[in-house]
Amino acid sequence: MKDNEILEVRNLSVSFGDNEVVHNISYKLHTNEVLGIVGESGSGKSVSSLAILGLLPKKIAKINSGSILFEDRDLIELSSSSFENIRGNKIAMIFQEPMSSLNPSMTCGNQVLEILLEHTHVSKKLAKEETLALFNMVKLPDPDRVFKAYPHEISGGQKQRVMIAMAIACKPDVLIADEPTTALDVTVQKDIIILLKELQAQTKMSIIFITHDLALISEIADRVLVMYKGNIVEQGLVARIFKNPEHNYTKALINSRPALDVRLEVLPTIKDFLEDKISKTIITPEDRKKNHEKIYSKPPLLEVINVEKEYLSKSGFFSKPERFKAVNDVSFKLYEGETLGLVGESGCGKSTLGNAILQLDKATAGKIIYKGIDITKLSKSETRKLRKDIQIIFQDPYSSLNPRIPVGEAIMEPMKVHKLYSSDAERKEKVIDILEKVGLSEVYFNRYPHEFSGGQRQRIGIARTIALQPKLIVCDESVSALDISVQAQVLNLLNSLKKDFNFTYIFISHDLAVVKYMSDQLLVMNQGQIEELNDADIIYKNPEKAYTKKLIHAIPKGL
Repeated sequence: MKDNEILEVRNLSVSFGDNEVVHNISYKLHTNEVLGIVGESGSGKSVSSLAILGLLPKKIAKINSGSILFEDRDLIELSSSSFENIRGNKIAMIFQEPMSSLNPSMTCGNQVLEILLEHTHVSKKLAKEETLALFNMVKLPDPDRVFKAYPHEISGGQKQRVMIAMAIACKPDVLIADEPTTALDVTVQKDIIILLKELQAQTKMSIIFITHDLALISEIADRVLVMYKGNIVEQGLVARIFKNPEHNYTKALINSRPALDVRLEVLPTIKDFLEDKISKTIITPEDRKKNHEKIYSKPPLLEVINVEKEYLSKSGFFSKPERFKAVNDVSFKLYEGETLGLVGESGCGKSTLGNAILQLDKATAGKIIYKGIDITKLSKSETRKLRKDIQIIFQDPYSSLNPRIPVGEAIMEPMKVHKLYSSDAERKEKVIDILEKVGLSEVYFNRYPHEFSGGQRQRIGIARTIALQPKLIVCDESVSALDISVQAQVLNLLNSLKKDFNFTYIFISHDLAVVKYMSDQLLVMNQGQIEELNDADIIYKNPEKAYTKKLIHAIPKGL
């Protein structure tokens, strides 16, 4: 290894059973450098990073070949006890999901304290002072409160900052950040990126930043390597990769994300790029104007009038309950065939508003008029009938599907409940037709949810929703957990189904590039209220409110 190299991976191959998932990869990490590793689920990026820390599952995973050199030692050859001196101390990791990585039964302060007491020789008093200093360094508001708080008592962005404080507690030489911003709001994501850059500048540590989002890599990394199906297909300086990508897969990753300046009729997928079948047809402002004239010439399908949703919160046994308005005096109209984008940071009230429209969590005040009827006043049996007309596509399709029921039956189930069609044979025929419409086939009918990928499960969730032929569909963060190219496939599917069935969508997301691509009108929410409501393109070109400007400014743009 040369003087400016801190870590080198040489000819690394990893397999799970008989299946090799990382194929003979080599790369170097330099001192005081941020190296981005980008690729989709299954590309091998996380597996190769877990190998560096000796965290591959022992009975399942096997390193077939290669070496990982750090401080002139091959990490693959180290014993478990030798690794304990390196892991957390010299090489640390920030995991993707802070809630599952933090101990729910320990306060945030004690979790960092434990690491300091384990790896350093400081007293408990000094360790507490150091923990509070770390909380300050990662810009946690009110470090004393967070020190005493349990993970469930702080926000997602704050949990991620606690994880970063834990990772840098022992001043590591190398920090591996595995998808550290995936589930976060665009503004919180930007804050975390800025924070990591600042910490890297202060401490001179080297960072390996893993993500499926190339635009995000451009905001933080010096160099980037692109992984596809267990191979490194391209690596180089970030500017070169963005301006002159050589591999079709890299080109696909850059272009599968919806652009902010042009609206393609069909988003290109990885497959389109690899097969050189890219459609360049765009939706012009004139096309959009014509479509809007048609949509807005009819009476509204749904009217939300002065809707409020209030909760009571208690902070202690003897304290008085406090009233909290999650949705505060919200009014808007939704038209048949329209897609209304609903954006805002976590806690702004967008999902609460969606649940109130779905009658899953009734509004405290106001009216929700659907096809001329105030649905807030319906009886239980009338609400049950309404469910056929207003449906939801959830963020996590896996948790909304019963793991013990084959997917064909899961799609048939709501048909039976609402007494659609005269027999099971007819229902099965309809389900097979729906599976084909969402890009799956008859062979999947008897398979179980665990047999599908994330993108396929989302298609099954969509199939289950459209089985009832609803008029209005609420898409609640329905593409946020998907890889960029799978996201493109699902967005294309939602748009083609909208065309075929004249669906109306309320599209809830924290990904503003996606919302702009999908939406006719855009509703920006902040602290339970409407901040801005207008044509999506107008809001992106000329946002009026400072809050909207902040959201748009935080979108990773690429180079």
